Amino acid sequence: MARTTADLLIERLVEWGVDTIFGFPGDGVNGIFEALRTHQDAIKFIQVRHEEAAAFAACGYAKYTGRLGVCLATSGPGGIHLLNGLYDAKCDGQPVLAITGHTFHDLIGTHFQQDVDLDRLFMDVAAFSERVMGPAHVINVVDLAVKTALAQRTVTHVTIPKDIQEWTSADESRSSGNVPGHSADLFEAEHPMPSSARLQKAADLLNAGSRIVILAGRGCLAARAEVLELAEKVGGPILKPLLGKAVVPDDSPYTTGGIGLLGTAPSQDAMEECDTLLIAGSSFPYLEFYPKRGQAKTIQIDIDASRTGLRHAVDVGLVGDCRKVLRALLPLVKQKSDRRFLEKAQERMKKWNHLMEKRGTRTDLPLKPQVVAHELNKLLANDAIVSADSGTIATWAARYVQIRGTMQFSLSGTLATMANSLPYSIGAAVAYPGRQVVCIVGDGGFTMLMGEVATLVKHGLPVKVIIFKNNVLGMIKWEQMVLGATPQFGVQLQPIDFAAYARSCGAGGFTVDQPAEVASVLRQAFAHPGPAIVEAVVDPNEPPLPGKITTEQAWHFAEALAKGEPDRWNIIKTVIENKVREVI
Repeated sequence: MARTTADLLIERLVEWGVDTIFGFPGDGVNGIFEALRTHQDAIKFIQVRHEEAAAFAACGYAKYTGRLGVCLATSGPGGIHLLNGLYDAKCDGQPVLAITGHTFHDLIGTHFQQDVDLDRLFMDVAAFSERVMGPAHVINVVDLAVKTALAQRTVTHVTIPKDIQEWTSADESRSSGNVPGHSADLFEAEHPMPSSARLQKAADLLNAGSRIVILAGRGCLAARAEVLELAEKVGGPILKPLLGKAVVPDDSPYTTGGIGLLGTAPSQDAMEECDTLLIAGSSFPYLEFYPKRGQAKTIQIDIDASRTGLRHAVDVGLVGDCRKVLRALLPLVKQKSDRRFLEKAQERMKKWNHLMEKRGTRTDLPLKPQVVAHELNKLLANDAIVSADSGTIATWAARYVQIRGTMQFSLSGTLATMANSLPYSIGAAVAYPGRQVVCIVGDGGFTMLMGEVATLVKHGLPVKVIIFKNNVLGMIKWEQMVLGATPQFGVQLQPIDFAAYARSCGAGGFTVDQPAEVASVLRQAFAHPGPAIVEAVVDPNEPPLPGKITTEQAWHFAEALAKGEPDRWNIIKTVIENKVREVI
């Protein structure tokens, strides 16, 4: 029996090891859906409620498995809806293949219904974007799309006109140049290694330094042992951008936690005082948090040569996989006996952790978001997969989720888009059915794709979703005040009963607004056998203060209050209480 173009597409994906596709149906992909129906024994289709969620889920799947994520959408608006999630994958370097439909091949460009030129639309987001022209073309295109996504850790795109999806191999003669079987479903990752001379030059800088900082990003997620060994040898602290949060456990004596606006004061102190910086697998974008020019000798390890020196001037660039490069570098690094720089960082970290504990155990009202995050952390399994959204929620996740064991953590790092966390959790739960999966999200981000609670219920995914509800777009509110020196405007949200909504979808729904009840409510939600939503009603005037506040930030904050910030007295009261807790 002759196979259709769509059959060949799905069978080739299966041969590539793809076992899951996230998507949403439409008449522009009917042929592909028929192929999915007839190949259900080999590949799962996870129906979401919005195409954007499909792209996010594919990105989350790629982040947590290291494998290719695949999403599917119909022609025109369906493909357009994928874009935000695909840009998230592109910005965070994740291999994702997007498959879209197109209108009839002989009506393209004639203003027909849903006639959007998706192969051109995707040219920026996708490193490879191609239109399939027939059954003899599809395998060649799919192979190159998969290889490009994996090799470049990026997004690729294949679009197939709706009628071509149903063409069979008997309908079309192959060109003489298209030799059958010439394209292979084979990918071999090849990473360069720096020369011995460059490794020695990097080691010489590390050996000469006395105050060394290691900035370990997502490229080091598979290099925990090597990063810890290097920190021990050089006597320097490990600073973690959020995408690298899971590189080392947060209780390690070698780490001072995060860096940046959401990071810790000890990390920023260490960065300001170091004389040598090793950047490993990170493109942390906030330039103001790096050492001042000329302050520190800098070595950078990155798998992408174009990223070396991108954020900070480097003295030595080492191109290659972080784990392999560190293994080659470690024998050349001498053991340092002077531990004063590390010990100073450790003492500062003890004080920081004490401060976080105090803020996380407050009993005053309204309920503080730190209390929810603090209690949630206690319930996380040693192999939990935690996805956080963008906004103030990222601050609480960064500071209170303590990485331990084989936990995984991610969020939208570079794009910093809202609404990623729930679909990420769908991708994680599908990939790892037996593991605890937790979504940490604000009410603003949750409402953008809240229909995906129905996706959790439909597919029996026991994700626990913790919503920090303050009825305001919190991060934007504080950015208006602290960065723009203006009162908040346009950020208030209409309240929604999220617990009732969860129950209406068939999930567990819980609400908490009392500090004394947070632990018990969270335990009830985690004991619920399926997906569950916890609506934590928290103080909208609790600011996500940076680890270290600059003079400019303080002045902008004061200016915003003076211009008529409507919540200024409650904000002043909260900020004063926080500062008092730091010194008592």
